[in-house]
Amino acid sequence: MNKKRPWLKGLWPAVSALLLSLLGACATVPQTSTPVTRWLGTGDLGLVVERADGRLQVVNTSSRSVLGRIEGLGDLSHASIVYARDGLHAYVFGRDGALSKVNLGERRIVARVQQAGNSIGGAISQDGRLVVAQNYQPGGIKVFDAQTLQLLADIPAEYAPGKFSRVVGLADLPGQRFIYALFDADEIWIADLADPRAPKLQKFRHIGRQPYDALVTPDGRHYIAGLFGEDGLAKIDLWAAEPRVERILGGYGRGQEPLPVFKMPHLRGWAVAGRHAYLPAIGRHEVLVVDTETWREVGRIPVQGQPVFVMARPDGRQVWVNFAVPDYDRVQVIDTQTRQIVQTLSPGKAVLHMEFTPRGEAVWISSRDANRVSVIDTTSFATMATLESASPSGIFFTSRAGKVGL
Repeated sequence: MNKKRPWLKGLWPAVSALLLSLLGACATVPQTSTPVTRWLGTGDLGLVVERADGRLQVVNTSSRSVLGRIEGLGDLSHASIVYARDGLHAYVFGRDGALSKVNLGERRIVARVQQAGNSIGGAISQDGRLVVAQNYQPGGIKVFDAQTLQLLADIPAEYAPGKFSRVVGLADLPGQRFIYALFDADEIWIADLADPRAPKLQKFRHIGRQPYDALVTPDGRHYIAGLFGEDGLAKIDLWAAEPRVERILGGYGRGQEPLPVFKMPHLRGWAVAGRHAYLPAIGRHEVLVVDTETWREVGRIPVQGQPVFVMARPDGRQVWVNFAVPDYDRVQVIDTQTRQIVQTLSPGKAVLHMEFTPRGEAVWISSRDANRVSVIDTTSFATMATLESASPSGIFFTSRAGKVGL
């Protein structure tokens, strides 16, 4: 062959030299001593609260399996969880006032502080550097370093000399700010924690009687507090040059409900799908449809029981609803185009929580009294998997790490 193509003989030394050079370069690539597990993805992981045993299940949403458990987390009867930006670490707020930082990959507690006597949740800052707990006892919020759980600020909810309010509805806002409601003071406060050791407070007074829960809309624009003591809701437009409290949806509250209220709905379970919000009607067997441009009611959808959580699939095409007793073994699905019930499911007694996978192809449902979590296909409504779980309640996937107000 070389006799026919003599030019190859002259080219081969150059090719050989190039190959040797490339191999040498590969051999000198620096090696890292970092454990490989550090670089594993966490986007398909999550936590399920096993409230009776004070522990968490670490689950994989792709394989629909339980990877292990994290023990020793105390009273989780009203536990909530937020995630660090890496999705590897989570912060668990126990009802007993404990704040725990856990590592999902290693399935262990990294740090833990007993920061209050009675706590019902918390939030994490926009940049992931601050974790804030909201407390019933003592009333107020506490600010912690997200890495170490070192206390950086203690902000009592003292609304009159010697009077402290229970705090509810805590949510993160852009710019290292947090917003929350004072149940006993009828107030809403915003804490600017750009310098966490020197907090700046903005206070809104006389917002309505006994705000019991609140939410920030997915775009971060509106803060809406439910009122336990009267009809209606309190809304603040956080984008306004001078934010102020407005009253919306008169008649929504407890004052005139035709039915006894078996369980107050969670405002964090409101569904915002497109231009409309879907709200659990208090004490009624209805879901309210609200126009988010005008914040006026534009429709009602009859459902099987008193709704507790009303949650939208990520694409907004479906809204899933669970109920208070005696209908707490059911889940209904609303098509947001027709506003009709398209499916009724019975995943197990005492449905407490629902969580969609990041793109919404499945929903995970906890059934406390059935001791299981069901994974349901949101297109066919078939049960894809059931996982044994001891009195499961909240389900929290790592996709929450990139969302406002969760």
